[in-house]
Amino acid sequence: MRRIDVTGAGGVRLAAWEFADPPKPREAEGAPGGVLLLHGLMGRASHWAGTARWLSERHRAVALDQRGHGQSEKLPEGPYTREAYVADAEAALEQLGLAPAVLIGHSMGALTAWQLAARRPDLVRGLVICDMRASALGAASQREWEDWFTSWPVPFATLADVRKWFGEDDPWVERPNPSRGAFFAEVMAEGPDGWRPVFDPAQMLRSRETWVHDAHWEELMQVRCPALVVRGLDGELGRAESQEMVRVLPRGQYAEVPDAGHLVHYDRPEAWRAAVEPFLDGVLTG
Repeated sequence: MRRIDVTGAGGVRLAAWEFADPPKPREAEGAPGGVLLLHGLMGRASHWAGTARWLSERHRAVALDQRGHGQSEKLPEGPYTREAYVADAEAALEQLGLAPAVLIGHSMGALTAWQLAARRPDLVRGLVICDMRASALGAASQREWEDWFTSWPVPFATLADVRKWFGEDDPWVERPNPSRGAFFAEVMAEGPDGWRPVFDPAQMLRSRETWVHDAHWEELMQVRCPALVVRGLDGELGRAESQEMVRVLPRGQYAEVPDAGHLVHYDRPEAWRAAVEPFLDGVLTG
């Protein structure tokens, strides 16, 4: 794994990560096209490590720490708008030499991916949308998130406490999920008083505020490349809405992963690969 520095919109410093284990020459290296992986809200590039490693066996795969996340810059004033996130991804594609690329996005990262595909079809040859809704979520959803952040018992004394709280004790989750605990353990950093998130929750809420009140169907309809909509059967994207998204997409396809929640690629990594890999091979080698 190697870090590549990227300059995003407005000069924000972004960290991109290329995964190859072990590093070796690949036919795809230096050739046009590759894969850019975009995490969701509160995520980081390392959440894609498993996916990026199998991708890198045949393709060039890079994961981006988006602004306010991971090791990328966390400007107090942002901006943390949809326009800024999309412009950052656009800059990453161009500076990394990945275009025309396949974009793989989870949750908020999926929204960024399809908004970029709609804006710059010349940069995007394929799209994977993982568990992201196109409909508006509304003000009530934003208030729930504010309350949820307030409920976090930070600082956590140990990483084991992080895994236990998010995987078992979080009152906002219906049933225990160890992979959820592992997911959140990756976004914590140790300080003098214990473990806290590497992101600022207030910035996460500001990021979310810019998209939860609006529907995003029109931009979805503007995506001209092949697109795969993936949902976990226990995730946040319902079956009816996912199928409507496939219908709206001019070249949409559908896949579902059983026994997976919102964190599809974390909950069921092998089933996630089985759902996504044939689509990617068709787009990248077809």
